[in-house]
Amino acid sequence: MTTQDYRTRSPLRIFLSYFKPHWKLFSLDMGCAILIALVDLAFPLVSRAALYQWLPEKNYRVFFVVMAVVALAFVLRAVLYYIVTYWGHTFGIRVEADIRRDLFHHMQMLGFDFYDRNRTGQLMSRLTTDLFELTELAHHGPEDLTISVITIVGALAVMFTIEWRMALIVMAIIPVFLAVLMLLRGGMSRASVAAKQKTGAINAEIESGLSGIRTVKAFGNETIQQQRFDCANETFKTAKRGFHKEMGRFNATMELFVTLLNVAVIAGGGWLIMGERMNYVDLITFSLYITTFITPVRKLANFAELFSNGFAGLHRFIELMSTEPTIADAPDAVTMEHVRGAVEVKDVSFTYDGAEEVLHHVNLHVAVGETVAVVGPSGGGKSTLCQLIPRFYDVTEGEIDIDGVDVRRLRLTDLRRAVGVVQQDVFLFADTVRENIRYGRPDATDEEVEAAAKRAEIYDDILAMPQGFDTYVGERGTLLSGGQKQRVAIARVFLKDPPILILDEATSALDSVTEAKIQHAFDMLAKGRTTLIIAHRLSTIRGADRILVVQEGCITEQGSHEELLARQGVYARLYHTQNLGEYHHEAGKN
Repeated sequence: MTTQDYRTRSPLRIFLSYFKPHWKLFSLDMGCAILIALVDLAFPLVSRAALYQWLPEKNYRVFFVVMAVVALAFVLRAVLYYIVTYWGHTFGIRVEADIRRDLFHHMQMLGFDFYDRNRTGQLMSRLTTDLFELTELAHHGPEDLTISVITIVGALAVMFTIEWRMALIVMAIIPVFLAVLMLLRGGMSRASVAAKQKTGAINAEIESGLSGIRTVKAFGNETIQQQRFDCANETFKTAKRGFHKEMGRFNATMELFVTLLNVAVIAGGGWLIMGERMNYVDLITFSLYITTFITPVRKLANFAELFSNGFAGLHRFIELMSTEPTIADAPDAVTMEHVRGAVEVKDVSFTYDGAEEVLHHVNLHVAVGETVAVVGPSGGGKSTLCQLIPRFYDVTEGEIDIDGVDVRRLRLTDLRRAVGVVQQDVFLFADTVRENIRYGRPDATDEEVEAAAKRAEIYDDILAMPQGFDTYVGERGTLLSGGQKQRVAIARVFLKDPPILILDEATSALDSVTEAKIQHAFDMLAKGRTTLIIAHRLSTIRGADRILVVQEGCITEQGSHEELLARQGVYARLYHTQNLGEYHHEAGKN
C-alpha cells in the first residue's frame, strides 16, 4: 500500500489487509473458536435432557453414554483451546511481523528531516509496544468476538424455545449492557492513546539516558540523571491512570451486569414457578445458560480493552505510514550506472525549518576528478552544502547536478551508490570489525575487506585485537578508540570505491602520526575521483586543487592555498591562527 492508501482507507480495512497472507491460520483459529462455542452451548441442553428424561425414566445407560460423550467433548474443547492459544498467537505474531516489516521499511524511506524532529525512544515505542498490542488484537479480537456472539445468540435462541418470557427478560438487559459497553469503550480508546503518547516519551527519556551514560559519568552527573529518570518514572506511574479509571468503570459495569442478570433470572423464574408456568428443571437450565454468559461477557470485556489498546496502536502506526517521505525517487527518475563525477551547484539556497536560510544562492562547479576543500568557521554551512549532494536533504531553491543531471531526477540507490561519505560523527553497528567494514559493500569478500583495512591504515590494529577481524566493536563502537572507529569508517568507503567522495572531517579523530599515514592513501583514492573535503585543520588540505571558504552560507573565497594566502582574507587569518597555535604548542614543548 502507498502512503495515500494509508490516508484514505479505514483503519479496520488496513488492519484486515494484513490477515490475508495468513488466512489459513486465521480460518483454523476461527473454526476452533466456533466449535468451542458450540460445545459450551450444548452442555446446558444435555443437562436439561438428563433432568427431564433420562434420570426420571431411569434410563441410566443412555445417561452414562451421553456423559461419556460430554466428557470427550470437553477433552476436544481443551484440545481446541490449545490450538487457539498456540496457532492463534502464531497468527498474531505473523501479522505483527508483517506490520513491523512495513513500518521499518517505511521509516527507512523517511528523510533526515523526519529523524531531526522525532526522538529515537518514541519511534522504538511505535515499533515494539504498539505493535505487540496489535498482535493481541489480531489474535484474541476476532476469536473473543466470535465466541461471544455465537454463545450469546445461541443461548438466547435456546432460551426462547424453553420459556419465551424469561428469554425476553434476558434479551432486554443485554442491549442496555452492550450500549453502555460501547460508550465506555470510546473512553477507554481515548485514554489508551493518551497513555501511549506518555509512554513513548518515557521510552525516549530512558533511551537518551542509557545512550549518554558515558557523558553522564564523565561529568559526574549521576545524581542529576537519576533525578531526570525519577521524574520520567513518576510520569510512568500516572501515564495509564486515566486508562485504568476507564477500565475500572468498564469492569465494574460488567460485574454489575452479570450479577443483575442472575438476580433477574432467579426473580423472574421464581415468579413464573409461583404461577405454575415454569418448572425447576427449566429454571436450572436457564441458570446454566446464564453461567455460560459469564465467559462470553468477560471475553467482550477483554475484546473492548484489546480493541482500545490495539486500535490506539493502529492509529499511531497509520499516522507514521501515511507520512510522505520528503526525499523519494521522482516518478520519472533516471538510472545512472556509470557516474563520472562532475558536480554542479546552481544558485542553491537551503533552509532546514523554512525560516532562516543556511545557504544563500551558492554556485559551484567541481570538475571530474577534482579535489575541492571546504573550510570556514563552524556553522557557516560547509556540512550542509555537502549533505545536499547525496540528497540527505533537498535544496530549497536552485539545483545540484551530477554529470549534468539534477540529483532529484536520479534514482536514490544510484545516487547514494555513487557518493561515499565519511562523517565526523562515526557510527559503528554492534557487530564485528569485519562486518562494519563490509557494510561499505555487503557482497565483498574477506580478502577485499582486509585490503580496504590496509588502505585505511587499520589492518595492523585489527590483527592486534583479541579476535582480529571478528572482534566485537561494542554498542556504537565503544570498544574501539576514536581513531580506530574513524579508520573503520574510512575503510568502508575504500571498499565502496565510489566516484564521488565527501570527507566530512574524516581525519578529525586521528592523531597527527596516523593522519599522516592515511593522507597518502586518501591522495591515491582521490585520483580520478571527485572529492570534497570538509576540514578545520588546514594542514590536511594543502594538496587540494581548490579551496573554498564558506562563511554565513556563502562561498566568500576560492582558489589555491597560495592564492588565498596572498589575498589576506578569511582563509589567511584561519591559516595564520592555526600556525600560531602550533608554534606556541611546539615552543611550550621545548
